[in-house]
Amino acid sequence: MIDGMEIALCYYRAGYRPEDYPTEAEWDARVTVEKARCAKCPCINDHLSGAKKVQQVLANPGTIERFVADAGVAKALRSTFMGMYTLTNDAEGDAAAKLALASPDNYVMKPQREGGGNMLSGEDMCTALKTMSPGDRAAYILMERIVPPHIDNYIMRASQVSRHSVVSELGVFGMLVKDGDEVVANIAAGHLLRTKPRDVEDGGVAAGRAVLDSPFPVA
Repeated sequence: MIDGMEIALCYYRAGYRPEDYPTEAEWDARVTVEKARCAKCPCINDHLSGAKKVQQVLANPGTIERFVADAGVAKALRSTFMGMYTLTNDAEGDAAAKLALASPDNYVMKPQREGGGNMLSGEDMCTALKTMSPGDRAAYILMERIVPPHIDNYIMRASQVSRHSVVSELGVFGMLVKDGDEVVANIAAGHLLRTKPRDVEDGGVAAGRAVLDSPFPVA
């Protein structure tokens, strides 16, 4: 309630980076919003569900099957997964780190972050694995590298056009509206295609490494 008016929706334009919570005051504000009656976009549960750690856990054998009753659908979903491994300070995390150091071109390290510019690969990944504290290493997951097809195309940035060998990533937006545990709507609501030069390791439009693109319809 602000000046006698009830707030219907809280939309988080910020709140996705560790830097957005420099003191306890910001955490207290987040708790206040989460306890309020307004709709949250996203609520804390949905916010956390997009974290890399949750993706890694969902990739564990048998986990996706807990949420998808149809075995055929679960198998089809699992066929799209890349291998994801924990980097926690235990035998399982040590085994994953050893795997990455033995074959660094086949893996990347990802933190619980979004927006591009945060991934570690190649020599940077190896150096991090050798020098990080156990706590810092546990903040990452290890993922098998995706090797997408590449094509020649043109990129326009700052009004300048240049030709590159490029790779693209298609993201599909979902819309989820809930009232407690009741799902009111759960639909696909659009897409975003990002394209970057093939030799750029980490993408992200906001990070300045990729550009917005449009799919080419094929009859």
